[in-house]
Amino acid sequence: DTAGVTLVKTIPLRRFEEAVRFGVGLSPVFSVFLFDDNITSSPHIHGPVGDTRLMPDPSATVPLAASPGWALAPVDQVDQEGKEYPACPRTFARTTIDRLGAAGFELRGGYEVEFFLGRRTFTSDGEGDPVPAHNGPAYGSIALVDVEPFATSLIRAFEAQGTGVMQFHPEYSTGQLELSVPHVPGISIADTNLVVRHTIRAVARTHGFAASFAPVVWAGLVGNGAHLHLSVWDRRGRNLFDRGRGPEGMTREAEAFTAGILDALPALTAITAPSVVSYQRLQPHRWSGPWAVWGRENREAALRFITGMVGSRAQAANLEVKSMDPAANPYLALGAIVAAGIDGLERDLSVPEPVLDDPADLDEQTRQRLGVRQLPASLGEAIKELEASSMLRRAMGDVLFDAFVATRRAERDAYEDMDPEEAVRAHRWKY
Repeated sequence: DTAGVTLVKTIPLRRFEEAVRFGVGLSPVFSVFLFDDNITSSPHIHGPVGDTRLMPDPSATVPLAASPGWALAPVDQVDQEGKEYPACPRTFARTTIDRLGAAGFELRGGYEVEFFLGRRTFTSDGEGDPVPAHNGPAYGSIALVDVEPFATSLIRAFEAQGTGVMQFHPEYSTGQLELSVPHVPGISIADTNLVVRHTIRAVARTHGFAASFAPVVWAGLVGNGAHLHLSVWDRRGRNLFDRGRGPEGMTREAEAFTAGILDALPALTAITAPSVVSYQRLQPHRWSGPWAVWGRENREAALRFITGMVGSRAQAANLEVKSMDPAANPYLALGAIVAAGIDGLERDLSVPEPVLDDPADLDEQTRQRLGVRQLPASLGEAIKELEASSMLRRAMGDVLFDAFVATRRAERDAYEDMDPEEAVRAHRWKY
C-alpha cells in the first residue's frame, strides 16, 4: 500500500486461473491506509464504497522454497471494467519503466536489503524489546556464527527458488543483517523485493526469530536501508554507465538520467524515506546518503556511483540510490526514481561536480560552491518538497499522488512529535 506495508490475499491453487482472468476483490480504501491500520482520505479515495480487482501476474509468480505449498504472485489493480486503477503502485512503476523502454532503454537493477533479526518478547504489560540475534561485532565472523543456521537455510531457500544470492553478511547495527540478490530487468526489480522479504520472514520463523524491515529498530542506532542499484542499457546490450565520455565513464544518456534523479532527490525523499522514523536514520555520519549529491564510491552521498572492478565494469557499473529505507513501497520508489531519470533525459540535464568527501566535513563555502544540500530532515519537510514537484505529480497522476500525500500527512500529524523511542516501538514490527 502507499504506507509501504505489504498486504496479501490468498487463494487455493485451483482458483489461480480464475483469479488471473477476473481478479480478487479489494476495496479502494487500502490506498489510503496508514502503517498503523488507521485510514485517512484523499480527494479521490474515501469511505467503504467501491471495489478494485487484484490481477495476479502469472509470469512473475514464484513458488516459495521457505513456505512449502505457497507461491507469491504480485498483482496489478484494475477497476471492475478492467481498466487500470490509477492508484496502483505496480501499474505506475510498470508504465513508467515502459516509457523508458519506448525511448530505447532497458532498466536493470535490484534492491539491497538490510533487516533486523531477533526474538520477540512479551511481558504482562505487552510487548517488550526484542532480543537481537547477534550483538556484533559489525561485519564480524562471530556475528555470522551466531546466525549461521538461519543464514544457511536462507541462502538455500533463495538458491532453490531461483532468486539467487549475491552476498550475505552481518551489518553494522545490533541484530542487523544484509542480503543482496542478482540484478533483474524492469518491474522484476520490485517484484523480487517482495519475494526477498517474504522469504526472510519465513526462514526467520522456522528458526524462532522474527525479521523487521523498519527504518529504525533501535532509537539512536543505525537503521535499515533498502538501497536501489540501477543501470540503463541500450538496444545493443550496452551498459550506458560504462565506456562513455562523461563523468566517471558515463555516456551522455546515463549522465542525463542520473542528473534527473539528483535534481528530484528532495521531493523523492518523501517516497524513498516515507516514515516519520525514516528521519532518525537519514542523518549525517550514518552512511545513509542524507546529502543531495553524487560521487564515485561516496557512501554519504544520496547517489553513489559504482564503477565496479576493472575488467567487470561493462556489466557492473551502476548507480546506487542510498537515501532509501524499507518503509518505501518498492514499486512507488522504483517508478518515481525512473520518472525522475526520464525527466533528466528529456531535459538533457548534466550532473554537477561530484562530491568525493563526506559533505558534513566540508566548510560552508565549499558546500555552496559544490551545490551541496542536505535532504529533508523530517517527514514534514519531505512532504513540502514532494507537494512542490509538478514532475512527480504528472508522473504518478493525481489519484495516486494525492492518496500518497494524504497518508504521509496523516502519519506526520500522528507521529512526528512523538518521543523517538515511542515512535520506533510503534513502527518496529509493521514492516
